[in-house]
Amino acid sequence: MLIEPHARVLFQGDSITDCDRNRNDDNNLGSGYPAMIAAWLSALYPCRNITFLNRGISGHRVKDLLARWKTDCLDLQPTWVSILIGINDVWRRYDCNDPTSLQDFVAGYRELLRQIRAATKAHIILCEPFLLPVHPTLDRWREDLDPKIGAVRALAREFHTYYVPLDGLFAAASARREPAFWAADGVHPTPAGHALIAQAWLRTIQAHFCLPAHPH
Repeated sequence: MLIEPHARVLFQGDSITDCDRNRNDDNNLGSGYPAMIAAWLSALYPCRNITFLNRGISGHRVKDLLARWKTDCLDLQPTWVSILIGINDVWRRYDCNDPTSLQDFVAGYRELLRQIRAATKAHIILCEPFLLPVHPTLDRWREDLDPKIGAVRALAREFHTYYVPLDGLFAAASARREPAFWAADGVHPTPAGHALIAQAWLRTIQAHFCLPAHPH
């Protein structure tokens, strides 16, 4: 398993990561995929004493992460940083005419990663933003989202990060059950959707993720 003993795993992002976490408790992970990942790894490897932190904030975009990056990332000195961001950079274009250009998105995201590399020794996991076609009106979002997904993939190559291909994952899952089963509004995952993210994240750090006979 890639995550080392006494690791500090930080989850960063927007509402998908936030998932109703208690902001008054720095150790609260919310009820989404970060909590599921932490539960699995804690149960499988209790003696590794891994610390899990969630600093996702609902509604945030890349520029918002950048504004709080020192306090909510660098100062925490994580050994792993997992980032899922981007859907609000798309959404704000369509609900309040406040777009994020592809150039600004890439520049801001690259700066987040540059700062991680400069100030920490953390491993980085990038999770691509995703959208499920639960309503025809969401189809037009693709013209804005798809280039941003491509940009995140390019940044993963540039910075040699781990990568979780969530948009493709949810597309494949939607061939098995209707998209709303995974995310009722196309953006915010259901419990099953969060579990799908957690499984993919765990597979990324451990190619053959399974329950060992004797957890260690």
